[in-house]
Amino acid sequence: MTASRAGQPGGAGPDSALPHHGTRPAPRTGHNGEVTDTAPGAGPEPDRQPDAAADPAPAHGGGNSGAADSAPAGPRRIRLLVAVAVLVLAADLLSKVAVVATLSDRAPVKLLGGLLYLVEARNAGAAFSFAQGATVLFSGIAALVIVIILRTAAQLRSLPWAVCLGLILGGAAGNLADRLFRAPGPLRGRVVDWISLLDPDGRIWPVFNLADSAIVVGGVLAVLLAFAGLELTGTRTRRRP
Repeated sequence: MTASRAGQPGGAGPDSALPHHGTRPAPRTGHNGEVTDTAPGAGPEPDRQPDAAADPAPAHGGGNSGAADSAPAGPRRIRLLVAVAVLVLAADLLSKVAVVATLSDRAPVKLLGGLLYLVEARNAGAAFSFAQGATVLFSGIAALVIVIILRTAAQLRSLPWAVCLGLILGGAAGNLADRLFRAPGPLRGRVVDWISLLDPDGRIWPVFNLADSAIVVGGVLAVLLAFAGLELTGTRTRRRP
């Protein structure tokens, strides 16, 4: 009677007396094929994914390659800009003082077989004697250019742009100094020009000075840098086909 009762449904069989911890469930496999042991009664262990925040991929956006953070520190480039500007301004002022002291009452000095002439000339216009009679206007423009460059220097991270802006800043400051302190008066002063090419009277090429040369070189360099896609922050803009 006892044996037959144990085999009936709902009855306790011989295996029911064994402790359940003696058995072990089949191991589970993850997505990567790794075998993970699961404790009795616990749910399946979640798949372990690599932490994306541990090594984030560099983000490139806006069509720029590289990031401004990889560029050298800004203060170094600002110091370079100031150094170039001071060098241009000093060379321009010293050359004008020497020209006024030595060439005011003498004939033009011929150099390099007539390729270059040194002559004193007074210019009331812009660089290379352009727009004579607009001295006050160009004084305001020069002052505005200086302010813009100084405000732009805060985001400067590029060495070529530091040289470029330094040339323009020094040249603008040199000519503005003439317009402020030379005759006939403040903002109306005439700029001292002294370099003439191929002709002593500036008929082939307008007479100019070192400040004019720095402005022109800096402007040409700015166009080349912009065409190459190099920005003030040191990043380079990718050109779309």
